Amino acid sequence: MSRAMLSKIERQEASPTATVLARIASAFDLTLAGLLTEPTQEASRLLRVQHQGVWTDPGTGYRRRQVYLSAHLPLELVEVMLPAKTAAAMPASSYALIRQVVWVIEGRLTIVEGDASSTLDTGDRLEFGPPADCVFRNDDAAPCRYLVAVVRR
Repeated sequence: MSRAMLSKIERQEASPTATVLARIASAFDLTLAGLLTEPTQEASRLLRVQHQGVWTDPGTGYRRRQVYLSAHLPLELVEVMLPAKTAAAMPASSYALIRQVVWVIEGRLTIVEGDASSTLDTGDRLEFGPPADCVFRNDDAAPCRYLVAVVRR
């Protein structure tokens, strides 16, 4: 990524995609949540839905809601809504510092992890293997909603 593009993102002249944000986060040894969440937010045992951070990818409509993030516990919970007929790619570097499990709440999701492809239906879950480039794909006509549970190393 060029310095010019980073500068445009910083000045809010460009809207980065999920893939671009994942690359930026991994460059700083952060998870995507660590990059998107304001560090000044105090941890609370109760966080109402209206206070959970939401970010939407301007290119695909991919929406992520940060359900749980704490400096005291190396666990992150993220709810994702992937619109129909869309895909989001994540580079292997974004998985270097984490382990994760995806659980499909509603819909169908295809995850291409390196050379392996898995299609998950409602209720199915997938534990990720070693870091690999990944594509989260919704080939159906309806949105897919899933939970990502991340454990930071």
